[in-house]
Amino acid sequence: MGYAQIDAFRGDANTIRVIGHRGARGILPENSMIGFNFALSIGIDLLEFDVLLTRDNVPVITHNHELNAAAIRGPDGKFLNGAGVRVAALSIDDIKGFDIGRLDGHTDYGRRFPEQAQIDGVRLPQLSELLQLVSQPQYQHVCLMVEMKSDPNAADEKAREKLVSVVANAIRQAGLTNRTLLHSFDWTLLAECKKQGIDMPTSFLTQSKHHADDIGDESALHIMPNLSTLSIPDEVKKAGGALWCPHFRDISKDQLLRAKDLGLCVAVWTVNEPDDIDAMIDLHVDAIVTDYPGRVQRQLSDRGWLWAR
Repeated sequence: MGYAQIDAFRGDANTIRVIGHRGARGILPENSMIGFNFALSIGIDLLEFDVLLTRDNVPVITHNHELNAAAIRGPDGKFLNGAGVRVAALSIDDIKGFDIGRLDGHTDYGRRFPEQAQIDGVRLPQLSELLQLVSQPQYQHVCLMVEMKSDPNAADEKAREKLVSVVANAIRQAGLTNRTLLHSFDWTLLAECKKQGIDMPTSFLTQSKHHADDIGDESALHIMPNLSTLSIPDEVKKAGGALWCPHFRDISKDQLLRAKDLGLCVAVWTVNEPDDIDAMIDLHVDAIVTDYPGRVQRQLSDRGWLWAR
């Protein structure tokens, strides 16, 4: 089955699409409404972000199951420390008490993003807030790449069923199924989308196990299938995927060509440094996921490429 929203992520002879990763994490608080608004304001019409469920089953936009102490302050205004607080243990009212507007520059994670603005009073958003934003008429061309995160402490069938059902229902109620991809490292979770008959295409994230995890980001390696001896594009196609999203260091020209032969759209993650951006442009992937959408726009522009149609 073909999906119109896949075409929004697909490049062409003159175009490589740009996907704002967690909004524009390099310069504004990640997975925040201010970051999403900024990305939209500079002409980025593809957004990638992470969704977890609270204790009371409210979908919220944040990456780690255990809140990232380097990026989150409690109601007392201090960065979290000690044993991390798990999103699944918090109610939505609890979540509203956290501030995600600053990074702790004394941490390894904080040092990864020295240009990120420091803003007080930024709250961890509910999925419904972003869906409401992009439902406005001026954003009718915006499409979403919604990464559903399996909880390693509850990666069972019932937990997957609930996550898929709650997230899909929220998107359906917002009238955005025709502008959304369901995206995950957990291929079993993506199979659950098919099992439930969710009418949205699936996007398969992959990462080679020999790559170190990014500092401060929760690992997904434990949840992925073992693909080391297989043709990953073929496995994505076999699993019903419409888009393959590999780590940018994992893709070769041959793999890209095979994916294209299979009709897959290919978006690479997360590409931030100028040399790496150029390498992905040279490869001519469909789309580039980046924490610095302005950097990618600039390099595409300088080389005569488009990023929007």
